[in-house]
Amino acid sequence: MKRYTLLFIVLIFAIPLISQNKFVGVNTCACHNLPKQGKQVEVWKKSKHAGAFESLKSDKAVGIVKVKGLKVAATEAKECLECHSTGVGEAVEKSFKVEMGVQCEACHGAASAYKGIHNKPENKEKAIAAGFLKGDEKTCKQCHGANKMHDAKEFNFKKMWEEIKHPMPKG
Repeated sequence: MKRYTLLFIVLIFAIPLISQNKFVGVNTCACHNLPKQGKQVEVWKKSKHAGAFESLKSDKAVGIVKVKGLKVAATEAKECLECHSTGVGEAVEKSFKVEMGVQCEACHGAASAYKGIHNKPENKEKAIAAGFLKGDEKTCKQCHGANKMHDAKEFNFKKMWEEIKHPMPKG
């Protein structure tokens, strides 16, 4: 019973924090590019996620927009941006740039409430309560796999995770 009471109390305080959370953008995650952090931002920069917004400027994207009958360019269409960028239509801080593509917060949640506390092991539960998420297969499949805008290639989570994973170095 104590466990459920504690969970209930955490949720009461966490829900308002999460609802006020804003997207801050990958440039705010610069500490994660340090060698002791596994140069995680470099892993992202080399990924297709980093170039996802730019792909909306391609001839292929122009064709999809035309076939779907959208009235705006792919770089402006919510239907395209919801998978080719992060935080579209959500609360954002000045540091956030939609043009940066699929950023850290697509998997880890809007960071304004946890960015200052998530880097210490003793704050793990507080960071989670403040909206820090651990990306998983379900998160990925929101965009990868069956897609309402265009046919996406088959998505093999285990294989693709090997390409994008960015663990913290041990020690």
